[in-house]
Amino acid sequence: MSAPILAPITALIPVRVQAKAAAARDVCAVTLVAADGGALPAFTAGAHVDVHLPGGLVRQYSLSNDPAETHRYVLGVLLEATSRGGSRAVHEQLMPGQTLQIGAPRNHFPLVPSARRSLLIAGGIGITPLLAMARQLAGAGADFALHYAARDLERMAFRAEIEASAWAGAARFHVGPDRLDVPGLLAAQAADTHVYVCGPKRLIDTVTEAARALGWAGDRVHHEFFAGAEAPAPGQDRPFELELRSGRVIPVAVGQSAAQALIAAGVPLLTSCEQGVCGTCLTGVLAGEPEHRDLYLTPEEQAANDQFTPCCSRARSDRLVLDLG
Repeated sequence: MSAPILAPITALIPVRVQAKAAAARDVCAVTLVAADGGALPAFTAGAHVDVHLPGGLVRQYSLSNDPAETHRYVLGVLLEATSRGGSRAVHEQLMPGQTLQIGAPRNHFPLVPSARRSLLIAGGIGITPLLAMARQLAGAGADFALHYAARDLERMAFRAEIEASAWAGAARFHVGPDRLDVPGLLAAQAADTHVYVCGPKRLIDTVTEAARALGWAGDRVHHEFFAGAEAPAPGQDRPFELELRSGRVIPVAVGQSAAQALIAAGVPLLTSCEQGVCGTCLTGVLAGEPEHRDLYLTPEEQAANDQFTPCCSRARSDRLVLDLG
């Protein structure tokens, strides 16, 4: 599900906001360049970066530009109606010329190099990683199609860029009455097609359920939720314990996340979305049964109970033994 990290996740990269422009209604495109004018770390399509925003916020945004580029990163950021501060900071506080720090690119949503054909399905701001995929596939001369659905044309970020691209013939837009027929689209695909979907949870569910009904193997279906995805409704919280490899036991109280308990106890743990969407804090479980509340792991991965996202998930058992020092 994940690809090798291209640089240490602890490394922070000083960047400068080179440009900021409207990409659609409530969506801005932010172009970042290296603060020293040099090249940025290489990335692959589907990758994201952690952006350290004013006020100490850290938020995760997908890279939308061509992975062949090393001189810039282009982000597409939706102003969330229920923003916890991140998207509002990008829209209202980031300005051209401003400097900030970002993490190195990481990819939990990579293309499968061996796929004979790739079907890209985007919903709303979910276009950002799929746009990079389309550019990478087009550059490699690969067989692909992009289907992009949005409520209306005003909300279709990067539409003009797609229409002006050399691969525009591989793209189709779905707005209003031209609804995306997911079951029909998947049924028309060859047996060696891989599908990649990013967008709202309802779109992810529609694609994965249609693929399952058609008998698609699970490893041909790839998805990523954008940061505004709805997290599952939490269950009834109760206290539990976390045991480290050293034998140290850390209690987790009601109303406290496992990640908060670990960090408060001085255990190094990198977090980002804090909603179980990004996989940044994914931690191995050696014993015990997690209560999975994330949107990152597949149902099969959750059922294995050998890893969990401490930012939002809890424990069904009284104790979880973690693969942490």
